[in-house]
Amino acid sequence: MRIIGGQAAGLLLKVPPGYDVRPTPDLVRQAIFNSLSGRVPGARVLDLFSGSGAIGLECLSRGAALVLSVEKSNRHASMIRENLASTGLPADNYQVRVQDVFTAIGQLAEKGEQFELVMADPPFGEKNVGRRSESLSQQLLDDERLPSLIAASGVFVLGHTKRDTLTIPKAWSEVKVMKHGDSMMRFLGRASE
Repeated sequence: MRIIGGQAAGLLLKVPPGYDVRPTPDLVRQAIFNSLSGRVPGARVLDLFSGSGAIGLECLSRGAALVLSVEKSNRHASMIRENLASTGLPADNYQVRVQDVFTAIGQLAEKGEQFELVMADPPFGEKNVGRRSESLSQQLLDDERLPSLIAASGVFVLGHTKRDTLTIPKAWSEVKVMKHGDSMMRFLGRASE
């Protein structure tokens, strides 16, 4: 796994061993950042379910003003910090919160925080034929506090597996869907009121 673009392009990142982390593949990240084009430089970015930190570090490498990375596992958060140090990117512009994502969303919403980009590629959910999804991706979409974290012209990029059929609540407006192998990335904005 490596950083694809920007100041730290080509640098390798450590990935936690085992199956609890499924890093977003390089080709999928490349497609995401091609689609985001000029949105990253100067953006405030919230990276949920950070895992190895690859998405947040990619944003920082491409000129994000701030990346707030939320990862529940202490071990994974330590690896994110190691990856940040090895890139030489500005550590003052990168924060790691070791916390449950949904707790963090609530705290950030209470403080009135907003981000131009919210990125989330959580662990995949199960196949859900004939029933509503219960995956972490669906739980993010259903969280009524999350839209308030997205700036008016901001974008929420959400990953899930194609076998996980999501229901898009009225709070969201779908802008684009990308498919790559078993991965899907949805680009969503806040629905106009």
